[in-house]
Amino acid sequence: MKYAVDSKTMKSIDDYTIETVKIPATVLMERAAYEIAAVMKEKIQKTDRILVICGPGNNGGDGIAAGRILYLQGYLVAILFIGDENKCSKEMKAQYEIAKNLGIKIKEDYDISKYNIIIDAIFGIGLTRQVNGKQEEIIKKLNAENHIVYSVDIPSGISADNGKIMNTAVKATYTITFGYQKQGLLVYPAAEYAGKITVVDIGFPKVAAKHAILDTFYFELEDLHQIPLRTSHSNKGTFGKVLVIAGSLGMSGAAYLSAKAAYRTGAGLVKILTSADNRMILQTSLPEALFAAYDEKGLDALQHKQELLENLNWASAIVIGPGLGLSDTAEQLLLTVIEKAKVPVVFDADALTLLSMLLDKQSNSRQERIKYLSTLLKDNMILTPHLKELSRLLGIEVTEIVNNVIDTAKQCSYNNKLIVVMKDARTIVTQQQSKYINTSGNNGMATGGSGDVLTGIIASLIVQGMEPYQAACLGVYIHGLAGDIAAKEKGTYSMMASDIINSIEKVLISSNYSELPRIT
Repeated sequence: MKYAVDSKTMKSIDDYTIETVKIPATVLMERAAYEIAAVMKEKIQKTDRILVICGPGNNGGDGIAAGRILYLQGYLVAILFIGDENKCSKEMKAQYEIAKNLGIKIKEDYDISKYNIIIDAIFGIGLTRQVNGKQEEIIKKLNAENHIVYSVDIPSGISADNGKIMNTAVKATYTITFGYQKQGLLVYPAAEYAGKITVVDIGFPKVAAKHAILDTFYFELEDLHQIPLRTSHSNKGTFGKVLVIAGSLGMSGAAYLSAKAAYRTGAGLVKILTSADNRMILQTSLPEALFAAYDEKGLDALQHKQELLENLNWASAIVIGPGLGLSDTAEQLLLTVIEKAKVPVVFDADALTLLSMLLDKQSNSRQERIKYLSTLLKDNMILTPHLKELSRLLGIEVTEIVNNVIDTAKQCSYNNKLIVVMKDARTIVTQQQSKYINTSGNNGMATGGSGDVLTGIIASLIVQGMEPYQAACLGVYIHGLAGDIAAKEKGTYSMMASDIINSIEKVLISSNYSELPRIT
């Protein structure tokens, strides 16, 4: 697990390091410059022509210092300064003077076409305004030409907090970021601008992080070791029981995908509670699953109610919603699960739509809808909406969510213990103040049934002993890795949800996670 930070958190770490620990800012700058140069030297040649494009802040100082290190080692380096010299930071002024005293060429024109390598050090993570004027002009020119671009800490013009483009931004080939990953770089559109990201250590002490709020994280391959171990002294009951309430008449596929994914991820027993008309196709396609049926006409009969309660009591975790439909019977199933379930529940698809319909009767205010949802559902219940489903739950437009993905995700569960899995190109999982941003997966997973697979994975991890929030985060990561494997084998155009299921085993059995294929 690695932490990601916003600009405020990174500034607090930086300030504590400088003001309390007393590591001078110039020392941090030299370390940053050394790391930039080290990363670049793995790829560049002495014949390359390198231009450092810098602004007046410390980000510009980092860039100039890196250029100076390369210059002293025999590389061809020039500097283009953009900005007001009277607004230069103290450290930037010092680096500028050093470069000038060493005879490094400092340019004042905008001719960047003679250079094939660019060090982008115009703006750092503190940018809060829209980019315009000379900076906008040079960034647009830079993006229009064929350069290899190394961005310092963050591509200039990107918000470190939310990944927004501040009018325009540098499209980097590589981004070398300091200390911690920046949360804005993990989400779109920024993720398309950052290129290959390298996080480098420039000497921030661990004690500085202890005085900051680190509440956002992402996973790397070694985090797959969190998957619960299977003990030798065990039986099918040891690894938990998943109840999948899914699939109305003619919608057996969603139930099949969720149930099979739960089995593939390691659940001991999976039972599908579905429309009686789905019996033959499900028992033929997935004979390993137990089967229970409900009557599409309703749950009024005492026998039906009793059977439902017995199934709820049987389960270690419950999935409800995939292909369930929006009938009165589906609503009765949902309300019974909400009232009677004593184990973690994963709500998806039609269950989310039914929930939004219940919320419509209560309020149109986003805050009131979230409050009502948190009183309706028990702690540690999991909602897995895509953006359209989330817009219905919150009563807001999809565009409002897209423009504020991190803040919206955080607001959903900030004052309660609900777990929200906001599914998108970069899925975000939240519970109270904690945020997980997923980095696995690819656009081939934008296909019917992919979300049903995810519900099965999450529920399976829960019944094997993981805490619901941990299971939701790791489940999303495993789901994405399986999608990456499927995309390598099938291609992003041709892959289907069933291909993701068939790739789960390759994630779980790999003895060397570094060998897992990734889509970039």
